[in-house]
Amino acid sequence: MSFPYLRKSNSEEDTTTIANEFSGLIKRGMVIILNGELGVGKTFFIKKILKKNLINNSNSPTFAIVNEYEGENKFYHFDFYRINIEAELHDIGIEDYFSDMESIIFIEWGNLFPNMLPKKRIEINISYSMSNERIFSFEQYE
Repeated sequence: MSFPYLRKSNSEEDTTTIANEFSGLIKRGMVIILNGELGVGKTFFIKKILKKNLINNSNSPTFAIVNEYEGENKFYHFDFYRINIEAELHDIGIEDYFSDMESIIFIEWGNLFPNMLPKKRIEINISYSMSNERIFSFEQYE
């Protein structure tokens, strides 16, 4: 996969395939941002990547803000949806998470706080196209 990269999904099976392909590119120290409307499949996509990494107990961190998973790799899964101000991210020590080069970080709704995101990251924008179709747009920032 070279960036920018686009994929279309017409089903959960398609999305699982895209997640499995992307999973093969993930390395420790990566920060992966997922943006898109409510219900577009951000959490589903992350769950499929975690499952590919033998983590089966994942769930949405909407109310917890961050969930941590350990398997072959350590994963942090953030959801910025309920964050109101940048200070809340400082309060939870977001900078410490970003400096953990042994983990892989997923952030849903990262577009809500673009100034808080590290310069080096991958952004995945998921949008609706036709009735059931979703477009996955992958972009890498250095």
